[in-house]
Amino acid sequence: MSSAAGSEKSWDCLPPEIRHQILQSLLGQDGSHLAPYAAVSREWQAVIEPHTFARIKLTPSRIEESESMLHRNKAHVRYIWLCLELMEYDCYMCAPMDPLLRGFRDTDSFKVMTTLLNAFTVLSKWDSRGCLQLDISIYSPSDSEHWFKYLTFEPDVSFEERDRRRRVERAIRYRCEDWNHGWRGGRRRFAPDRWAVHKIFNDIMDNVPFLEDAPEHQYWQLLPLVPVVTSVLLRQQNRRRWNPTALACIFARLPRLGEVHYEPWREWDHAQQIQMDECMRSLTESLASSQVRRLILFETSCPQYLLDFPHFDADRGSTVVVSQAIARASLMLEHLSASFMVDASEFFAALDPSWRWRNLTWLALTSRLLAPDQDVDTMDGMLEAAAAAAMTMRKLETMEIWNGSEGLAMLFRYKRAPARAMAEITIRGTWELSLHPGVVNAWQAAAGRHCCYGCTIERESLDAAAVTSYADAIHLLRLSHPVIRPISLEQIRMEQRIRDGVFSVR
Repeated sequence: MSSAAGSEKSWDCLPPEIRHQILQSLLGQDGSHLAPYAAVSREWQAVIEPHTFARIKLTPSRIEESESMLHRNKAHVRYIWLCLELMEYDCYMCAPMDPLLRGFRDTDSFKVMTTLLNAFTVLSKWDSRGCLQLDISIYSPSDSEHWFKYLTFEPDVSFEERDRRRRVERAIRYRCEDWNHGWRGGRRRFAPDRWAVHKIFNDIMDNVPFLEDAPEHQYWQLLPLVPVVTSVLLRQQNRRRWNPTALACIFARLPRLGEVHYEPWREWDHAQQIQMDECMRSLTESLASSQVRRLILFETSCPQYLLDFPHFDADRGSTVVVSQAIARASLMLEHLSASFMVDASEFFAALDPSWRWRNLTWLALTSRLLAPDQDVDTMDGMLEAAAAAAMTMRKLETMEIWNGSEGLAMLFRYKRAPARAMAEITIRGTWELSLHPGVVNAWQAAAGRHCCYGCTIERESLDAAAVTSYADAIHLLRLSHPVIRPISLEQIRMEQRIRDGVFSVR
C-alpha cells in the first residue's frame, strides 16, 4: 500500500506538461494493450477509457453481452465496426458452377437478419443524443484463402503508416503460394475461375428469406429506431452487394442519420446494372427526404476482372438514371461526392433553373468527358454548366470535377476565396486541359456571385506512368476531401500491387 501511495505521490510531483506527454504517448498503443493502465489512477482512467472505448468491434456473438461489457463507457463509443462473418467454405465451394451453391446461403441470410435485429435492438437503448458511426462489414474469412489472397478486412482506420502497410503486404505475399488457385512465387499466374468472382460478389440475401407473403419492407420495419447512429459506412471491402432498396429501409430506422459513405461494386453486365440503377434511384430519393446532409458515393470496380473475363461488359453503361436522381437529392445536402455512378455532364443537365442550393458547400463529381480523346466543345459545355450551377449555390466553397483510370488523371477544381479575394481554379492532370474563353468567363461570373474578385488559374502536370489505376489517380489528384474512405483507397492500391507482383510500398 505504501509503495502504491509513494508511486502516486511521485506521479503527482511531475509537472503537468510531463504527465500529459506520458499519457499521450500511451494513447499511441493498441486499445487492447492500453486498457489495464486505466486502473493506475483516476487521472489515468479519465484519459485512457475514452480512448479505449471510442472505437469497438462487435460480432454477432458479442452483441448481447456488449451492454455489460460497455456498462458506463457507452458514452465514450464513437465508432462501431459491426462484423458479420459468413460461413467459411472449402475448395469445393470456392468456385461452384451450381448457382445454388455459390449464392447467398440461407444460414448466412438468417445470420445477417438476426445480427442486424439484435444490434439495432441494443443500440436503440443508447442515449439518443449521442453521435455514433456504424460501419457494417459482411464477408467470409474464406474469401482471402482461395483465389483472392489479397483481400483484407479492416476497421475504418488510417492505412497510411508505411511500416504497417509493409507488414500487411508481406503477410499476404507469404500465403501467395497456391498453384491450384493461380498463385506462385508471390504473384498471380492466371485469372481466378469466373465462378469464384460470382461467389464473393453475390447479392446479400438474394434468396429473400422473409416471412411468407410478407414483403421485404415489412421485415425491415421490425428493426427498432436507433437515434444514436448519425453516420453509416458501407465500404468497398464488402464485395457482396446490398440491394439499395434494402438499404433505404435500413436507413429509415436511423432517424438522426446525417452522413452516409457507400462504396458499392459495379455490376458485371448492363442488364444487371440497369436494375441496380433503378434501385439506386429509389435509395437517393429516400435520402433526399431524410436528415442526411453528407453523402459520399463511390462505385468501385476492378479493371483486371474485366480483362480476365471477356463476357463481362467492359464499360459501365449509362449513368443517366443515377445522375438525375442524385441531382435532385443534392438540394438538401451540405457535402456531396458521387464517383463513377454519376457523370457531371448528366448531373448538371438534370438541374432545373429554379433550383437553389442553400446548404451545399462541397461538390465532387466524376466525368468521362475529362479525357484527351473527348470532344472539346462538349467538355466546355459541361464546365460552363457547372459554373452556372455554382452561381446558385450560395454557400459553395469547393467544386471538383475529376476523372481517373490507368494512365489518366484530371482534376478541375473551383475554390471560393474570402470576400474580395481571388477565387482559385486548379487544373491538375496527366494531359493539357485548355479552357475556352467562354468557360473562363463563366467561372469569373460564378466567382463574382460568391463575392470574389475574379479567378486565378493554377496548373500542375502529373506523370501518366505513375497512374496505374483510378486509385492512383485519386492519390495523385489530392482532392480537397476524401471521395472514398482512406482505408478503402489503400486497400485498392495494395490489391493491385499484389496482383501485379509489385510489393514495394510507394
